[in-house]
Amino acid sequence: MQRDTTELPTIAAIGGTGHLGQGLAYRLSKRGYPFIIGSREPAKARTCAAELSRRSGRPMEGMTNVDACRDANIVILTVPWKHHASVLTTIREALQGKILIDPTVPLDPSDVTRVHLPPRGTAAVQSQRFLGDRVRVVSAFQNVAAVHLMGDAPLPDCDVLVSGNSRAAREIVVDLATDIGLRAWHAGPIENSAVAESLTSTLLFINRYYKIRGAGIRVIGKAGRPA
Repeated sequence: MQRDTTELPTIAAIGGTGHLGQGLAYRLSKRGYPFIIGSREPAKARTCAAELSRRSGRPMEGMTNVDACRDANIVILTVPWKHHASVLTTIREALQGKILIDPTVPLDPSDVTRVHLPPRGTAAVQSQRFLGDRVRVVSAFQNVAAVHLMGDAPLPDCDVLVSGNSRAAREIVVDLATDIGLRAWHAGPIENSAVAESLTSTLLFINRYYKIRGAGIRVIGKAGRPA
């Protein structure tokens, strides 16, 4: 039976021409989600969207970051840490009333294998504080390698930790992750994003040390009824 995709939310990747943005766009659009690639350079966004659309067989749009936020129901911020604050400033108003998924990791370019969290908490915590309560920020997808998302093979056994102050918003993100073949876990309030953000540097070290192509994590144990 063909899946009914008419009621699926529109998702935008801000800074979506990078590897993580393209990977999530590719996987989610293949599942039928209307998708928008956002960029500071709209021509670059349109080119990227056209290529991803060709690969996925699903229509996709490319536009500016601000326009992408305005047209989407759910926004994924896929920009490097050094651009995190400046991009949030430009899209702050367009994000009001929406869900922002923030997979940003505050990596230190001098040594990405060493944990480096900002003094005021985590990237996701800073997003929530800056954007205010009308934006429901959810931390997720830090520990899924973009190389796996960009491919066509089934995703490897890799779990996703989902943190955020809104349980309903977390549930939506858990469903998105599950829909593309990952196993996702409610991981508590936004402050708990420190775990996923810190794990990224650890996984990068493991990749380098053991020559693994995209290490991930697994949570063991059988899930029971949520509390």
